[in-house]
Amino acid sequence: MTAPRFVAACVQMRSGRDPAQNRDAAVAGLREAAARGAHYVQTPEMTSLLERSRESLFAKITVPEEDITLAALREAARAHGIVVHVGSLAVRHGDKVANRAFLIGPEGEILAAYDKLHLYDVDLPNGESWRESATYTGGACAVVADLPWARLGIAICYDLRFPALYRALAEAGAEILTAPAAFTRQTGEAHWHVLQRARAIETGSFMISAAQGGRHEDGRETYGHSLIVDPWGRILAEADGAEPGVILAEIDLGLVADARARIPALRHAKPFTVETATARRA
Repeated sequence: MTAPRFVAACVQMRSGRDPAQNRDAAVAGLREAAARGAHYVQTPEMTSLLERSRESLFAKITVPEEDITLAALREAARAHGIVVHVGSLAVRHGDKVANRAFLIGPEGEILAAYDKLHLYDVDLPNGESWRESATYTGGACAVVADLPWARLGIAICYDLRFPALYRALAEAGAEILTAPAAFTRQTGEAHWHVLQRARAIETGSFMISAAQGGRHEDGRETYGHSLIVDPWGRILAEADGAEPGVILAEIDLGLVADARARIPALRHAKPFTVETATARRA
């Protein structure tokens, strides 16, 4: 039997402080991807708003049921009859914010939602400091969802640095893994490509990751380079640096079975314990 094939697209963005402008940019990217033959379209982390000020962020976000970007992308998915993966939106969650991904079906229905598990709290050598936990609440559950062609594992940005999560998604049947992101330029230059390829190779899965790119209105700079990587670690499509745009690639699910047969690491994993040996001092 011939393995399923479909066309995947990433919409690379440079989201700013105006949710309406970001919504329009996301919808325009989706329409372009659909016109070029995409069946599945992914947008980046924080599609609707990139805002470092906690006060301004809370003034501009709402619950999912009232989010203008989610509503517009649901309508666009229905109009074009495609699957839309909203990399994430900032939505109200009690007195904090959820960094939440949404998977939208071709009739505009929400198929799945996922809250980013791992929060980015760090002080970088260039003076940048990030404390996502001060504003955001982390999720507690990994999510896989069945598309018409394959099973999708949903993750967001910093999750990319936790291989156990991706292995768990693959062991749950995911053949396509994701990391829509707003990677900083500094960390992206160092690690973006190698981490994407590593997650693909070690699980024998496709990686599809739409990214934010460029200098944003709130002062941050993101790396861009949206990627689609095959299960052997080969880059099938890459965005032009940090510039907004759309990339596409054909996804041949037969490559997943081939990679996992050639290197059956998922089947060969075994439980183990760790012992500590201590040398005596002379």
